[in-house]
Amino acid sequence: MDMSGHNHGSGHVEGLGSDANYAFARAFWYIVVAAVGIAAVLQAVNYYIAYQRHACADPAIPHAVCTRPVGPVSQAWATVTALAREAGLPQATPPTMAGLRWASPPPLGRVLLLLVYWAVVAFSMSYGAVRPDVYYWERIGYRNAWIALAQLPLIYLLALKCNPLGWLVGCGHERLAWLHRWVARTMLVTATVHGFHFWTEWERADFVAFELSTMPLVRYGLGAWGVLLWSVVVGFVPVRRLAYEVWLFQHIASAVVMLWLLYRHIPANARYLLWMAIGFFVWDRVARVTLLLWRNVRWPASSSSLLGHDATLRLLGQDVTLVTVKHIRFSWRAGQHVYLWVPRLGPLEAHPYTIAGAHEPGGDASLHLVVRAHGGFSKRLHACVARQPERALKAFLYGPFGVPPRWDTYETLILIGASTGASFVLPLLESVAAATPGTVCVRRVDLALIARTAAEVDFYLGRAKDAAKRARQAGIAVYLHVAITAGRPSEPLLQQPRRPSDVAAAEKAAAADSFDEPSCCRESSSGDDIDDEHEDEYIRQYTVRPDIESLIREPVEQAWGETAVIVCGGRELVARTRNCVSRLSDERAVHKGTGAQGIYLHAEDFFHSHAAAFCIPGFFAAVTALFTDCWQMLALGYPASSFEILRPFWILWLDLICLTVSMGAIAVTLMFRVETNTELIAGLYSEVVKAAFGPRYSVNKWPGLSVFSLTLVM
Repeated sequence: MDMSGHNHGSGHVEGLGSDANYAFARAFWYIVVAAVGIAAVLQAVNYYIAYQRHACADPAIPHAVCTRPVGPVSQAWATVTALAREAGLPQATPPTMAGLRWASPPPLGRVLLLLVYWAVVAFSMSYGAVRPDVYYWERIGYRNAWIALAQLPLIYLLALKCNPLGWLVGCGHERLAWLHRWVARTMLVTATVHGFHFWTEWERADFVAFELSTMPLVRYGLGAWGVLLWSVVVGFVPVRRLAYEVWLFQHIASAVVMLWLLYRHIPANARYLLWMAIGFFVWDRVARVTLLLWRNVRWPASSSSLLGHDATLRLLGQDVTLVTVKHIRFSWRAGQHVYLWVPRLGPLEAHPYTIAGAHEPGGDASLHLVVRAHGGFSKRLHACVARQPERALKAFLYGPFGVPPRWDTYETLILIGASTGASFVLPLLESVAAATPGTVCVRRVDLALIARTAAEVDFYLGRAKDAAKRARQAGIAVYLHVAITAGRPSEPLLQQPRRPSDVAAAEKAAAADSFDEPSCCRESSSGDDIDDEHEDEYIRQYTVRPDIESLIREPVEQAWGETAVIVCGGRELVARTRNCVSRLSDERAVHKGTGAQGIYLHAEDFFHSHAAAFCIPGFFAAVTALFTDCWQMLALGYPASSFEILRPFWILWLDLICLTVSMGAIAVTLMFRVETNTELIAGLYSEVVKAAFGPRYSVNKWPGLSVFSLTLVM
C-alpha cells in the first residue's frame, strides 16, 4: 500500500488519480454505513412487530391472530421476509471425509452477501484505473492501495467482542467472525494487487534494488503484507485448531505489528483510516477490561472474597464437566454466553461457553456452564475434576455476550440441541416456562435433546421436565424428544414410569428408530398437574439419530402463527436443519396466499477437531518442527513436552498447506518476472538446515522450503 509522497519515478506527488482514490475510499465507508443503517432499520421494524405480538397477552384476542400478519402492509412485509429467508437458508452438506469436515460451505445467504461485497470491491479496484498507457501499473497500484487500506478498519470493527455494530444490527460478535475472516482475505487480494503492480513496474525498469535500498517504506509495506498473509494462512480451521491458545496469542500480536508497519508505510493523508482501526482496537480492549472488573469486583465484599466467583466442578459423563459459578449478580438472556477464566488452569486463557440455564430474578444466582473435554483448557478442566470430585476453584467471568432474538414472540418453538448444544436451547424453554402467564405468544414447544449417552443428557432432562411441567400448567403444550444415539436398546434411556403399563409403553417408544411416526401423544391436557406417572404422555425416547424433517413438519403444520426453529449442534445437523426449513417453507408457499405462516430459523453450530491436539514446548521445538518437518520425530524426542503424535491426515494437511504457500511464492516470482533459481533456493535451504540441525534431519519436505522461499521473495 505504497501511497507516500515519493513519486517512484512518475513525478506525481500524491499518486496518480489521487482525487478518485480518495473518493473511492470514502465511498467504501459510505456503503458500509448505509448497509449498517439498513440493517438497523430492519431490526427496528422487527422489534416493533415483536412489540405488537404481545397483544396476545390480552385474553380477549384469539391466539390464532397473535403471530399472523394483519393488513396489506404487514402481509407484504411477511412475504418479503419469507422470500429472503428461503433465499438465504440453503446450505451444502459439509464433507464427511476425515480431515475435511472443517471445510463446511457457508449458507447461501452468506454467499450472496460475499458476492455483493466482492462486487463493490472489484468495481472500486478497477473502475477508471485500467487504461493501457505508460502509467498503467502505477495507477492500479495506487487505486488498490486505497481500497486495501479502506478495508482495514472494517476488519478490526468486525473483530470486536464489545461490538457496537452488533448492537445496531442485532447480531452478536460470534456471528460476525466469519465476515471478519472473509474481509481479511479480500484485503489480502487487494494488497497483493497493489504491491505487485508496483513491483512489476520497478522490475521492468530494473529499479527494484534501488527502491528497496532507498525507500524504507517499501520494506515496511512488504512486512505488513507478509503479516497479513501469515494471518490469513494460519487462520484456516485446521491450522488454528492445532494449538488454539498459541494461535490466539500470535494473532493479537500480528494485529498490533501490522498496525505499526502500516503506520510506517502509509502517508499522513491516509492515516485517518489507520487511526480508525486503532480506535476500534483500543475501544475493545478497554471495554473488555472494564467489563471484566465490573462483573468480578464485588462491593461490599462477600464472605468469600472481593475478586472473582466461587466455582464448583462436577462430572456429567465420560468427558463432560459441569461448572457452577455462584453468587452471580448480573442478569442474562436465554441463548447468551460468557467467557470463563480460571487462572489456576489457564493463566492467560478465557474461553466462551453458553449459559446453560435461564436467569432467575432476585438475589444472587448461580450460573451453569457445560464443558466438553476436547483439548487444552477444557481437557485440563476435566482432568482437574476427575482427580478431585466436587473441586472448588476461583473463576472470573466477563459477559454476557450475544444478541439473541425475542423467543417469546413466536407461536411455536422447535428447539433442537445436540450434545452440549442443549445448553443453548434448554434455557429457551425455561425462560418461556418462567414467564408470567399471558405475557408470551408461545402456545407450543417441542424440545429435542440428542446425545451419545444417557449420562450426557441427564443434567438437561431433569431441568427440562421441571420446565415442561411449569409451562403446561401455564397452558403451553410442551413435548420432549430424547435421542440417545449410542445407547443399547436393552438399557433404559431415562427413568421409567412406575406403573407396568407405562413401562411397556416407554419400552415401545424407545424401540422406535425414526421420527416417521407421530412424535408423541397429543391428547394430554395442558392445564393438568403433571407428575412422573404421566411423563410418557409428553416425553418420547429414541435410540437413533432423529429424522429432522419429521420433527419439524408436524408442529409447523399444526401452527396457527409463526414458528421459530432453533438448532444448536454440529455442522451436519445445522446444515440438515437449514435445508429442511428451506424446503418446508417453499413447499408450503409460506406467506404467498396459501395461509401457511412463516418459519424463522436460528442456527448455532460448533466444530470440534478430532485430531490430536498439541502444544509447542518452546521456540527450539517450533523451529525444529517447522524447518525439518519431523513432526513425529519431535514428539518422540520430547516425550514430556505434550507434543502429541499427529494423525496421518493432519500431516498431509500440514504438508499441503505449506506446499500451497511455497508454490504461491514461486508462482509470484515467475509471474512478475523476478529471476529465481529454484534449484539454488533448494540447495541453499538444504545447506542451512544441515548446518543448523545436522545431516540426520530431512531436508526435502515442504514446510521449511515454503518459509525459506517466502523469506527470499520478501
